[in-house]
Amino acid sequence: MAGPVSGRVLTLARAAARSSATILAVLIVICAGAAHAHEMSPAIVDAEVGPDRLRLTMIVQGEAMVAGVDLAAITDTNNSPLADAYDRLRALSPTEFEERFRNAWPKLSQGLDLQAGETALDPALTSVSTAGAMADDLPRQTQIVVSAALPDDGTDVTVGWASRFGPMILRQSVDGLAEGQDPYSAFLGPGQVSEPMPRDGTAVVGGLRSFGNYIWLGFTHILPKGLDHILFVLGLFFFSRHLKPLFFQVTSFTVAHTLTLALATLGIVSVPSAVVEPLIAASIAFVAIENILRPQLSRLRIAVVFAFGLLHGLGFASVLGEIGLSPAHFIASLIAFNIGVELGQLTVILLGFLTVSIWFGNKPWYRTRVVIPASAMIGLMGAWWAVERVIL
Repeated sequence: MAGPVSGRVLTLARAAARSSATILAVLIVICAGAAHAHEMSPAIVDAEVGPDRLRLTMIVQGEAMVAGVDLAAITDTNNSPLADAYDRLRALSPTEFEERFRNAWPKLSQGLDLQAGETALDPALTSVSTAGAMADDLPRQTQIVVSAALPDDGTDVTVGWASRFGPMILRQSVDGLAEGQDPYSAFLGPGQVSEPMPRDGTAVVGGLRSFGNYIWLGFTHILPKGLDHILFVLGLFFFSRHLKPLFFQVTSFTVAHTLTLALATLGIVSVPSAVVEPLIAASIAFVAIENILRPQLSRLRIAVVFAFGLLHGLGFASVLGEIGLSPAHFIASLIAFNIGVELGQLTVILLGFLTVSIWFGNKPWYRTRVVIPASAMIGLMGAWWAVERVIL
């Protein structure tokens, strides 16, 4: 009886391995399809805190706000139960949608949390402008200008909004600041409120809270938003089930993307995204193909991973570039963002280990039935993205 039982167990294990590879392939295809959907990005808010008036220039996902899509719960409108309402608004011309937004403003304004001390401010919509999207499958951005009168008590100003409007990148304008004064900037998660901004422009930044926000920003840039970075890390993971090759690759990748992330955020290095994005996709295809053809750790492999890490660092920098960090906040926010990225990458590796490697890594068929099919799927996806990003 032991022979047949052992045979059945082996058969079931192989089937489970094939299922794991199939599930991974399906998830990759599903996520790749979502890359063409209406993916939401954080709102960008520029704040001018004057002596008697607050003025906010906001780049928002207007259709999602008017449709009532909960941007704290989803990053892609196709995943919302209100996707049809969003698509109908998205089909309107910019002029038609601007009118719809003005009509919806009385209700939308109730979601803004603007305070001067204990006084709630009354936001007025000054202007609305909707830009045409580059393609039908891409979201379009709406710029609104909101102003509010400030009480004459000189109290500090805070800015926030309802959780359903999603995250916000808040930047204080440097106009009118005295020499040596540091403008406030922060990444605010859904429902979070800024630190108090005094009217003389001096920024008061909650250190630990701001540090934590940038860690979260870096983490979410990997999970769930960074599918291309996820696939690259999985390519490193599938190279070998041994810890040493993974350690050297991840360390090389980390050092490289930290270097270019710092240089690009400082403005020392600048490479157009039209060049960076196809190369990042090509890097995914390369490591996956090498997993299949030459699965031995070498100096060349480490050098290649380092080079691709430089590219990925430029991709990470595009996120921090939107925030407009002040020099005083640069080091802390850069470190925090990088910690978040590393935590995201380690989470991907841990999930891969717990899902596949811990169960089947020691099996003689692990490479043929798990590593090669998964790497092939990752490589095909990377190659497709590289071609697509060059053409489009």
